[in-house]
Amino acid sequence: MKKCLVLPVIMAVMLISATSSWATENLVESVAAGCEQELAGYCADVTPGEGRTLACLYAHSDKLSGQCEYALYDAAVQLERFISALSYVANECNTDLQTFCADVAVGEGRLLGCLDNNFSQLSQRCSQALTDVGAK
Repeated sequence: MKKCLVLPVIMAVMLISATSSWATENLVESVAAGCEQELAGYCADVTPGEGRTLACLYAHSDKLSGQCEYALYDAAVQLERFISALSYVANECNTDLQTFCADVAVGEGRLLGCLDNNFSQLSQRCSQALTDVGAK
């Protein structure tokens, strides 16, 4: 059961880290707080980055406390919501992204910044999607 929970979190964090540093930072802080004992006990010698810390937790998933399991579960739920919101905005804003942001590099919130800069010109669908997910 535990390994089934940790693996999706690892995969999702890697996916999200390419799209939103804000989401990743909040999730990393949440997991770090909830898994503080495990990280200090099992993963203290792991060099952070590229999913190595999460891989360490996965390797020790049979020894995780309930608090750490919950932190990982909560992170997975937050990631699922974030991915759903990202997918919704991408679908609703596809035409607007092509129209206003075709030359903008992906990553570090640049596409969202482009949509924000052009908010008054966006289609109703796109502006509503941004409002719905709390991005505007």
